[in-house]
Amino acid sequence: MELMEEIDDIQDIDDIDFQVERVRKRYIRDGQNPFEFYNNLQFKRRYRFNKDSILYGILPKIEEGLAKINNRGLPIPPVIQLLICLRYYATASFQLLLGDTMTVSQPTISRIVFWVSLLIASLLKEYIKMPKNQEMQNENRQLFNNLGKGNGAIGLPGVDGAIDCTHIKLLDTRFQNISEIYRNRKGYFSLNVQTVVGPRMEILDIVPEWPGSAHDSRIFQNSLLYIRYMENQLDGILVGDRGYPCLPFLMTPIANPGTDEELRYNNIQSRTRIIVERTFGVWKRRFPCLSRGLTTKLITSTTIVVACAVLHNMSLIFNDISPDDDEFYDDEEENDEVPVHDLNNDTIDGFAAREAIIARMFH
Repeated sequence: MELMEEIDDIQDIDDIDFQVERVRKRYIRDGQNPFEFYNNLQFKRRYRFNKDSILYGILPKIEEGLAKINNRGLPIPPVIQLLICLRYYATASFQLLLGDTMTVSQPTISRIVFWVSLLIASLLKEYIKMPKNQEMQNENRQLFNNLGKGNGAIGLPGVDGAIDCTHIKLLDTRFQNISEIYRNRKGYFSLNVQTVVGPRMEILDIVPEWPGSAHDSRIFQNSLLYIRYMENQLDGILVGDRGYPCLPFLMTPIANPGTDEELRYNNIQSRTRIIVERTFGVWKRRFPCLSRGLTTKLITSTTIVVACAVLHNMSLIFNDISPDDDEFYDDEEENDEVPVHDLNNDTIDGFAAREAIIARMFH
């Protein structure tokens, strides 16, 4: 009889353990509320945005696309899906590890990162665009003019943006159908992402899909932005480094300046163009996945790049700035192998336009 009572006691204990385990699993599935669990500084370190920016800025733009029509299967709330994606951008950790941290399976993490990134990237035309009306153009050009000013009171006139490319590493390519064309001159696989940056460090244009072996000038000359300048849809100029050809609408440094005026022009052009390198630094510090490398499929990687560009511009609108955003950044992927550009009518006209600007500025 005592043995039977002990067995009954053991069964009662098992029942209690089973009930506790069920409660624990459900608690983990629901997860802790990060908005209550972390203070503002801790939250921003993990998700790269303030709480209000996420709840009232980003989430309303994509919440409808994340909501499940029915609630079958205990769906993950839209805000948690957004936080999972932002956490991946902030850590670039393996999705299995992220899944363990967020108590979600790795395949679910993968689907969430892709879908949330796609929804954010779909806001491209709303948040990434060249200035259209004359008032915005004039304001941007004046700000660029101020950037170029040194000790004197001279800056480059009519600048719409600073253009450059940066490499985004592609990791774990062994199991993906990544061609050798994505191997860049540094020896690793990457996307060569072209951006045009405004004077406030806003991204005005982005081309994310070119492989790492493609040169900056080739990307530009095959871009829609190039066509818009060629067809006079845009009437200002861009500033770029020596990796680009000198064109009537693209001012580059003089390779071998021989006069004081040419030296002064190079200094002014450099001060104007440095904003794009600073922007790369701010962009990659806010979203470390862009500097550490992406472990996702190729289509997901290009989508993430665009999504991070949209989020960067949203952070400027929200005035949600990271403490280290003002630190200088020297892009290690800047072109040090300058191609020889074929002399054609465009480059000859570009040299003439550059000489005219120098003459107008210093004579």
